[in-house]
Amino acid sequence: MQRIANMIVKKSLPGASRALWLALTLTVLTALPAWADSLENLRASGAIGESYNGYVVAREAGARQEADEINAKRKIIYQEKAAAQGIDIEQVGKVYAAEIIRTVPPGTWIQLDGQWKKK
Repeated sequence: MQRIANMIVKKSLPGASRALWLALTLTVLTALPAWADSLENLRASGAIGESYNGYVVAREAGARQEADEINAKRKIIYQEKAAAQGIDIEQVGKVYAAEIIRTVPPGTWIQLDGQWKKK
């Protein structure tokens, strides 16, 4: 996954911009927002999982509202980053997804190519 993220970033951004992009990505990912605790609990319970596109997916109907709220917040971040870099929001989501999937704890459900698997 890291290789895919690097390919997307390398294709999308020239030299110095790429380094800035990665630094900003890591800063946002490591700064834990208030909803991160809830996200971790939902991941640990298996109620939600992470997808290849940078968004969470409700694996249980009762987690749909929380997943929608998390995704709305992520979308704002992705839109800001896409606008700042002049790239497509889907590319931003995929870069974030690679880093999220790399850093989530073992046991987190991950959806790749429509299939669920535990990390």
